[in-house]
Amino acid sequence: MTDMLYRSDPYLAEAGARVVAHTPEGGVVLDRTIFYPTGGGQPGDSGRLEWDGGGVSVATSLRTDEGRIALVPGEPLALPPLGAEVWQVLDWERRHRFMRMHTALHLLSVVIPLPVTGGQVGEARSRLDFDMPEAPQDRETLETYLNMLVDRDLAVTEGWITDAELDADPGLVKTMSAAPPRGAGRVRLIAIGAGEDRVDLQPCGGTHVARTGEIGALRLGKIEKKGRQNRRVYLHLEG
Repeated sequence: MTDMLYRSDPYLAEAGARVVAHTPEGGVVLDRTIFYPTGGGQPGDSGRLEWDGGGVSVATSLRTDEGRIALVPGEPLALPPLGAEVWQVLDWERRHRFMRMHTALHLLSVVIPLPVTGGQVGEARSRLDFDMPEAPQDRETLETYLNMLVDRDLAVTEGWITDAELDADPGLVKTMSAAPPRGAGRVRLIAIGAGEDRVDLQPCGGTHVARTGEIGALRLGKIEKKGRQNRRVYLHLEG
């Protein structure tokens, strides 16, 4: 398994590592990585790998069938050899926007407390799909409430529960389209706020900002009908 440095410190923008494998498709597997792999509606990180005598851009990162994380080169250049010490550099601005947007989508699921049927994190525009027969009529109120949660500057923290504890409390799972990340006997939870100020708690493997105030101003976008029961709600970062 790749040591997932992005999980313990999502603000780590550069770090060293060692090459442990190459994938048949031309990816580079490291023993530890700051690159988040595509999953949970969040795109894989991009950036650059550098080593003694070479370097290559990283277009994205993916999880392999073996549970490792492969960095996908953005150009057909020579890869670092097995055992090589490399330096990882994230496209930090892009990652940070994903962090802001991902946390913002958690807040969107608070102001629209309905089952989530899908979602996608983007750099400036993201979306959640809801099991919502009719579009909401109070868009301005929802947007105001959303930005109030941002302005409260609530702490965003992680915790862990066992698979059995999650099975005993299925209400924690908001997303109908994707199962929470399992496999290690425990599940990561993301909490927004603490104690009486906690507004959200749900399983999530993605990267998030440390406090909601870091998100910045949000704007509700268009709401599309996607089937008889589903509505797609777009969310925009204003800056």
